[in-house]
Amino acid sequence: MLISQAIAAYLDSVNLARSDNTVLTYTKAMRAFAEVLTNNNHPPDETIISELVEDAVLWVVSAMKDHAPSTERLYLTAVTGFYEYLVAEQLCEINLPRLRLLIRNRARRPGQRLPQFPREDIEKVLLYALKLAEQPAEDDVHRLRNLRDRAFLLVLADTGLRVHEACALRRGDVDWNEAKAIIIGKGDQEAVVRFSSRSLSALKNYLDARVALDGASGRPLTSLPLFARHDKGAGKKVLPVTTTTGRNIVRQRVREALGEKAVGTITPHSFRHYFVTTILRGSGGNLKLAQKLARHKNIAVTQRYAHLADDELDQGYYEIFEN
Repeated sequence: MLISQAIAAYLDSVNLARSDNTVLTYTKAMRAFAEVLTNNNHPPDETIISELVEDAVLWVVSAMKDHAPSTERLYLTAVTGFYEYLVAEQLCEINLPRLRLLIRNRARRPGQRLPQFPREDIEKVLLYALKLAEQPAEDDVHRLRNLRDRAFLLVLADTGLRVHEACALRRGDVDWNEAKAIIIGKGDQEAVVRFSSRSLSALKNYLDARVALDGASGRPLTSLPLFARHDKGAGKKVLPVTTTTGRNIVRQRVREALGEKAVGTITPHSFRHYFVTTILRGSGGNLKLAQKLARHKNIAVTQRYAHLADDELDQGYYEIFEN
């Protein structure tokens, strides 16, 4: 078997078990790995898998020196997974302990960065989203998109859902009486998410407008996606939005609310940052509460959010020194 064939088989296994985001990242990483191998006289389309050596990870480290440490670490994780796959499938003899030692000794460690996001701009986008239902619509499809996007943005901001989790929700996942949903989150772990009254209201408005479309689908309502596509490709079918569509919703509404220059400064994950800091602000810095609601396995992740914003630091400083 050639290295290129083994890489393709590895990515197929990743595609079966991991999220769309992870698949995309691993695909990029393995493409970069293939290029590194080619540059070091191991072209994947010409080299058999038994000729792959552990030292190839050092070639990756060298090739990634101009990238951010976090990107290097991410790509090395994907490459390590490839080596582990080869061992598990008995495709190649690899000394995994030596491989990990090489990475530990030579790879850079990414610094711990505080989450950065434009909180005030996010709130402007949310105010804009709340008014989408009032905007004149060209037709029923346009109106459905406005109602869907309003609900989608409010759900991201008020639940802490990751974009792929929100896109995967079905109508039957939501307990409307309890204002909760049970999801399969990161790491295939079952989790409970809670909905605010405004996000739940927006969802109900959207689904009420979708009654005719859902009723004509011939499928049980509980099996239908919570957020559906409303475009020419979907037609009268009730198809779930993809993570790409979810990102495009954010991109489009940010452009409309803040202008072209703001596009890219707010992503779906920005709303998750907003969610965590909103909990911390509202709870007086209750880290345990924020950890549980954000579904962080390690409280150290939550602690990264427990810092004062610059304007609060300024206010505190001048209250002390200028009075």
